[in-house]
Amino acid sequence: AQTAPVAATRHTFTVSGKQFQMDGKPYQIIAGEMHYARVPRAYWRDRLRKARAMGLNTITTYVFWNVHEPQHGVYDFSGQNDLAEYIREAQAEGLNVILRPGPYVCAEWELGGYPSWLLKDRSLVLRSDDPKYMAAEKAWFARLGQEITPLLLKNGGPIIAVQVENEYGSFGDDKAYLEGVKSQLIEDGMGDMLLYTANPPDDLIRGSLPELPTVINFGTGDAQK
Repeated sequence: AQTAPVAATRHTFTVSGKQFQMDGKPYQIIAGEMHYARVPRAYWRDRLRKARAMGLNTITTYVFWNVHEPQHGVYDFSGQNDLAEYIREAQAEGLNVILRPGPYVCAEWELGGYPSWLLKDRSLVLRSDDPKYMAAEKAWFARLGQEITPLLLKNGGPIIAVQVENEYGSFGDDKAYLEGVKSQLIEDGMGDMLLYTANPPDDLIRGSLPELPTVINFGTGDAQK
């Protein structure tokens, strides 16, 4: 059974100077990463409840393109793949959500979350402004937007931010491609949120856009004081 929607309370979430703000007041994100595709659906609520009990106020998750479009044009958002239900359950447990839809997500996931059918066309160039690749991405984001738009913060949902690509600076520096991904998210209804990029510290310039906040990814012991 699906979780009943939480009563819609519309909030705002922005960046002001060096600070996040929720409804115009200072807000600290205390987040943990948990991927719906890696946790059996029967345990989603239990894990989310425990995350909240730990003191987290936000759950971050990738969206795995290959899980939802295993065949070209054939989409699956049911059962274990019911991303919208996962997000609703997070909200029911008092958690915000940061969405990381890629389209490349890495995540130590095969082909970085790309569906294998993209490789059938040997001339298609992944993570580029290749028209064939961008057409496939456009169709995917359009379908994903149908699931996500009702769950955005402005619509009473828990999604406070959406990531543009993923550590792209470790791969390339094509700003036109990054702008294309950003524009597609906006076109498909997922851009009326705080959009941001995320990269390792040495790749910030290559993988960020000047008009978006940038997040630094680092491992234990790597942060400089």
